[in-house]
Amino acid sequence: MRRPCRAAETLLLAALLTLSAACGSRLPESDFTSRPPAPTTGGREPIRVGVITGATSPVGGGALTGPRDGALAYFAALNARGGIDGRRVEVATCDDGGSGIGNNQCVHELVDNKHVFALVATTALDYAGAARVSRAGVPDIGGQPLGPAYDTYPHLYGIYGSSAPRTGDEPGWDGVLTGGTEVYRWFKREHGARTAAVVAYNQAASAAYARLVTDGLKAEGYRVVTEQVDFALPNYRAVAADLRRQGVDVVFDALDTHGNARLCAAMDDAGVTVTAKVTNVQNWNQAVPRDFKDAPRCRNALWVTGASRNHDETDHPAVREFRDAMEAHMKGEPLSQWALEGWAAAMWFTDAATSCTTAGLTRACVERFVNRTEPYTARGLLLPVRFERLPEPPKTRHTCLSVARWQDGRGWVTQGGDMYENCATVPQLPYRP
Repeated sequence: MRRPCRAAETLLLAALLTLSAACGSRLPESDFTSRPPAPTTGGREPIRVGVITGATSPVGGGALTGPRDGALAYFAALNARGGIDGRRVEVATCDDGGSGIGNNQCVHELVDNKHVFALVATTALDYAGAARVSRAGVPDIGGQPLGPAYDTYPHLYGIYGSSAPRTGDEPGWDGVLTGGTEVYRWFKREHGARTAAVVAYNQAASAAYARLVTDGLKAEGYRVVTEQVDFALPNYRAVAADLRRQGVDVVFDALDTHGNARLCAAMDDAGVTVTAKVTNVQNWNQAVPRDFKDAPRCRNALWVTGASRNHDETDHPAVREFRDAMEAHMKGEPLSQWALEGWAAAMWFTDAATSCTTAGLTRACVERFVNRTEPYTARGLLLPVRFERLPEPPKTRHTCLSVARWQDGRGWVTQGGDMYENCATVPQLPYRP
């Protein structure tokens, strides 16, 4: 099922990342690249898949390339084992530049010209070509929902699942999506948090997400302190001083990575001590010591929540397999939660395609696998994912949560026990993307 907290968070992330993004122009042909296949067993044609990523977007390639890298690592390891029923997977990557124009060009190149069988691990700031993908009947499996496309169109399957009807008209239920309160419930239940701060920019998307967080916190009984900073000239020192005065237990924000780091540094300077500074999934990576180098106390109070298993949980066999393949095939590319989710997306496509080897590989067969009532977990890497198409938005949900905390010298340390047992039934709050 769709993880509502992730849905709202990724919509916010897309908005924040695109604040400085321009429309872009036509991409050069050099941006359409293919990983050449090695000879296939018995001369059989490879299975061609496409990966769209805003690798050269104005926000910087490292912000969006994790899912692509994880998927490439998976397919490289798969091909080394002989591929799918003796057929190798040929991956065509396309950089859409982080723009809607570029995204439409990538969809045209991959779907119309290269005739890819499916898209995998899409990471598009502006998925302008989503309707075109859906009309073509091309399965898009395991994409990051950086906009409402994965709750709008059939044939699109986001990495967190969806409960929405997905008729192709409006996102969700007549333009309404839902967000759960599981994150706020968890910190209240596990750490006794009662006073929470929500820090946002004076920018529409940031402020809208902050209101959703505030509503969720209030629904869970928190006293909420709201703070707003100017996007162009933010005064984080004033925010930090007020956090200390208000006796805040936990801090949530609607900021980008740079804003997070500056807020953390101001909190350290002001002597603010909190139970948790909850950051977003984009920061669930190995760049924390660099990004938060000026805030050692706040850095070690960073927490993240998500819908996939912590990529530093090395005692889990599926995590070890992911890390080994990244080391073997993507040496030098950073480990991150998004890379793990890209790996899981490629695994999902592979499992779906493998289920079709007896009857014959078709898109319809692949989609039957993805649409099963049995949830998908990618060998324990994902919380159970399914696509339900509920006629009305759910009022409550029993949801589980993956939680980790950064600790210098140890990396991201899983909290709250195994994510499959870290669960609660919580209300679902409506919002419009």
